[in-house]
Amino acid sequence: MSTTRPFSPGDRGPEPSGASGASESGLPATGGSDEGAPAAGGSGGGTVPSLRHMESVESVEPAEVSAGRQVRRLVLEGQSGVVPMARDFARQALYAWGWLPAATADQRAAAEDVLLVVSELVTNACLHADGPDELWIACDNKVIRIEVSDKGTGQPAPRTPHRAGRPGGHGMFIVQRLCLDWGVVRTPGVGGKTVWAELGAPA
Repeated sequence: MSTTRPFSPGDRGPEPSGASGASESGLPATGGSDEGAPAAGGSGGGTVPSLRHMESVESVEPAEVSAGRQVRRLVLEGQSGVVPMARDFARQALYAWGWLPAATADQRAAAEDVLLVVSELVTNACLHADGPDELWIACDNKVIRIEVSDKGTGQPAPRTPHRAGRPGGHGMFIVQRLCLDWGVVRTPGVGGKTVWAELGAPA
């Protein structure tokens, strides 16, 4: 069963590393993109600094960065077919971490949620930020964290109000609905951003 996000971004405290808050009303109802609003100040949610700043992870190979947490990194910059590539990479990680093969319907749904969020974040970077640079995915016993970095200057935000029958603009709404929390990390003096999302492990 998919999880529904019980609170707004920013309710779990400030994001380290100069994060900007993920506005839930940053786009007008007539806007056509998930990332058309200018960056907003404020704090994003989350409890973990960006995985990109963990110096111990330097390749696409799995690496331990702390007790109980595993991290994998995939370079997407300059690649073609990045959405299926990112999904395949995430699927391999889920097999390695025991989320797949799923023993129950809830576990299967949780794994599909992870793959859908990966697809939406990478697609959003393709459509609105000139493509993603990197995908990071981390797992501990309770949470999977997904990060997609890009060089874009826009601010991802769910289209408000959301209209299910209207084409486009659903990506960040889907992320908001499926994830425990999500937000944006920006590093002062460095262009681009990292969009992150966290999903709970299946029971």
